[in-house]
Parts: sequence; C-alpha cells; structure tokens
Amino acid sequence: MKRQYSDEHAEAGVKAPLPEIEVWPNQYNTGYEIEIEMPEFTSICPKTGLPDHGILILRYIPDKLCLELKSLKLYTLAYRNLGIFQENVVNRMLADIAKYAKPIQATLIGDFMPRGGVHTKVTASYSRKR
Repeated sequence: MKRQYSDEHAEAGVKAPLPEIEVWPNQYNTGYEIEIEMPEFTSICPKTGLPDHGILILRYIPDKLCLELKSLKLYTLAYRNLGIFQENVVNRMLADIAKYAKPIQATLIGDFMPRGGVHTKVTASYSRKR
C-alpha cells in the first residue's frame, strides 16, 4: 500500500515563523499554577487543506516570567492559516512557551474536534529543575 502522507506533510509548519510570545516579570514565587484555555483554536491539515478546530488548555507553573495573554492570543492566531498536524501544534506550541517563559512546569492539551469520526486529544508536558 502506497503511503499517502509525505515527509513534507509531517514536517509542515514545524519550523514556520510565528510571532514571539511576550512575557512579564512574575511578582510571586509561591509555586502557583496558571491555567489558560483557548477554546477557538484553528489550524489547517497540511494534507487535505481542511480546517482543524480545537480547544487548547495550558497549565503552567511560572518561575520568573509569566506569559502575556495578548501576545499569546496573536501567537495562537498565527496558526489559523498554517498547515500543521495536530500533534505538531501541541508540541511546537509547548516548545515555544518553554522557550519564552521558561516555566518550572507546563502541560499543553490539544482537544481537537472530531473529523470523519475521529476525535484526537494530544497532551505534551515540559518540566525543568529550578
């Protein structure tokens, strides 16, 4: 059986330029958790060109920096016309969050709406020592 997805499909969007996520200095060092829900996430399937819709839930424990929400929103909106697999969305976004905010811990859940009878939920986690 011939493979229908190419390596180019698999790599699509992984290295695409996206806006930087701004951060601001955390005023507390109490080990608290921040949860951000993004219920209107959209990207594009790199093979079919069809839209993927989902809810992204980010939970993170900040260290010295917190994510600035407007820049996170603009960053997330940049995926709207980006061809990228759902699994890559979650892993790429978590890597960028770790790069900019340098949290102690972070988990990103992508809960994507069913398409063709298939519901996908992708969870990626990051942690580092203080």
